Order: sequence, then C-alpha cells, then structure tokens
Amino acid sequence: METADMHRIRNIGIAAHIDAGKTTLSEAMLFLSGKKHRFGEVDE
Repeated sequence: METADMHRIRNIGIAAHIDAGKTTLSEAMLFLSGKKHRFGEVDE
C-alpha cells in the first residue's frame, strides 16, 4: 500500500441545500486534481 505525506493531505466538507451542485463541485475538484479522468453523471 502506498503511503502519503501527511502534509499534503487536505480534508474538506461540502454542505449545501439539495440540488445546489455539491456533487458537481466535488467531481470538478477531483478532475482538476488529476484523480478523476473525466466528468460523469451522478448515477455512474
């Protein structure tokens, strides 16, 4: 298992009303960080 440098880890919380774009924001952040290769649908 790969270990991570604790100084590079960031935990975040996203709270908002229903249909406010939380999933879209989370997915965009993962995409821009390079951890997700494309945008998808919520049901994927």
